[in-house]
Amino acid sequence: MLNTQVSNAAFTDTKPHYNILDGLRGVAAIMVVCFHIFEAFASSHLDQRINHGYLAVDFFFILSGFVVGYAYDDRWGKMTTKDFFKRRIIRLHPMVVMGAIIGAIMFYTQGCSVWDVSTVAVGALLVATLLNALLIPATPGTEVRGVGEMFPLNGPSWSLFFEYIGNILYVLFIRKLSTKALAVLVFVVGCGLAAFAILGPLGDICVGFSLTGTEFTGGSLRLLFSFSAGLLLSRIFKPTNIKGAFWICSLFIIALLAVPRIGGAEHLWMNGIYDTLCCVVFFPLLVYLGASGKSTDKYTTRICKFLGDISYPLYMVHYPFIYLYFAWVKNDNLTFEESLSGAAGVLFGSIILAYICLKFYDIPVRRYLTNRFLKPKKNV
Repeated sequence: MLNTQVSNAAFTDTKPHYNILDGLRGVAAIMVVCFHIFEAFASSHLDQRINHGYLAVDFFFILSGFVVGYAYDDRWGKMTTKDFFKRRIIRLHPMVVMGAIIGAIMFYTQGCSVWDVSTVAVGALLVATLLNALLIPATPGTEVRGVGEMFPLNGPSWSLFFEYIGNILYVLFIRKLSTKALAVLVFVVGCGLAAFAILGPLGDICVGFSLTGTEFTGGSLRLLFSFSAGLLLSRIFKPTNIKGAFWICSLFIIALLAVPRIGGAEHLWMNGIYDTLCCVVFFPLLVYLGASGKSTDKYTTRICKFLGDISYPLYMVHYPFIYLYFAWVKNDNLTFEESLSGAAGVLFGSIILAYICLKFYDIPVRRYLTNRFLKPKKNV
């Protein structure tokens, strides 16, 4: 259910939030951090712990489509395309810049056998910082870390790159579709995503971070299906009364993302089916339940607000510390148990840093940009 409380940095005509969805986004963001911590001990997708943490991105995309549809679908005619893009850039881009800056500051502390940062010239690092801050992807073979990432200073920026593509497609094409036509698009792209997951060479959809053919194709399918599905859900959504929705949905998100790899190397298609079910069935259902629920006690409401507030900053600032943790584990040949204090430091330190960035950077910058570039409007 809707909550009339909104962030101090919100636009003056921002609609009430689905506070439980905000909280669920925070739960998924914490699971992403845990997933990335265990990357230091995985030899492949097959033995990664918190194995399906990468699916949190698809949950984010569905949430984004749902929230964008709810917030903007009925505003066209009163809001221009230019205003829409201003709003989305003000909402998203300050933390893109902050993530790039933190990644650049920490870059030379992250050297290990997997990537040799000592050979990277300061000029190349400055160029990489500018590209990351402007969300311009680097091509494989030219990026400074040498592992093929679009954004080698802050890897998760790849999903923001696709998020921007989704917003552009929404304005130019998707929003103009009738609900029936949108349903057809969701079905067709869903078939493509299922084929990629089940019949593809990986047996999963843990893709999108690079400009290579497979990565970019998979990332595009992830964005197109989940964003469009979220938008469709916002159009047909009819809430029911779900008690305890936040806690129920949180447990399901944790369980779905923590499920071990299914099928092993011999049956990759089995894991592809699981990924498909999560994207096509479970995540839309969780968004529906979360949007239908209502936090009736102050404790749950405060948790949802806190998790919602830090979710995006946490996602955007934690990965430079993952690089550092990864390098420490590799350089000292540590087990997870031996590096547990460092893992806890990454998790809780990232949450604290996210909150600091929110209060002292993200909110003030967004407020300034809103006052500077968007005329105040009456509540609608």
